[in-house]
Amino acid sequence: MTYHFRKATTSEIPHIWIILQQAIARRKADGSDQWQDGYPNPDVIQNDIDKNAGFVLTEDDTIIGYTAVLINDEPAYENIKGNWLTHGDFVVFHRVAISENHLGKGLAKKLMNFIEEFAINNNIYSVKADTNFDNFAMMAIFEKSGYSYCGEVHFRGSARKAYEKVIVKN
Repeated sequence: MTYHFRKATTSEIPHIWIILQQAIARRKADGSDQWQDGYPNPDVIQNDIDKNAGFVLTEDDTIIGYTAVLINDEPAYENIKGNWLTHGDFVVFHRVAISENHLGKGLAKKLMNFIEEFAINNNIYSVKADTNFDNFAMMAIFEKSGYSYCGEVHFRGSARKAYEKVIVKN
């Protein structure tokens, strides 16, 4: 299998939206409140793409995952209850979703590896992210991927667990 990580295009929004809807349904089936309020939606994806922040994971030519990746662009992170590991430039990612047909292959972790490569390519050695308190699958991926729990941040009215990974330069 050949995996690629690249910027998403507007024409791919319908396919990306299907993957996000699958993830929204999985969160609900897991009993989570995350993504159960109309967010994310196609307008959010369009906004990501407009900001050059929407990225897809592809297997050959098939889109199998989506995430938004930004540099130094998360105002909520300025008000952490806790402490970040670093205070310089950082890459942040949101809205990680893997296609229903490709679950259980370690692709979320692979997607996070691509995000780390993106950071290094931009000479940034910190990756930050957050998740709901009830998203145990994502918390496990953070732990397996070497992220440290740093505290709580608030998004859209609710507390979230915040994580950071400092990338070691080779």
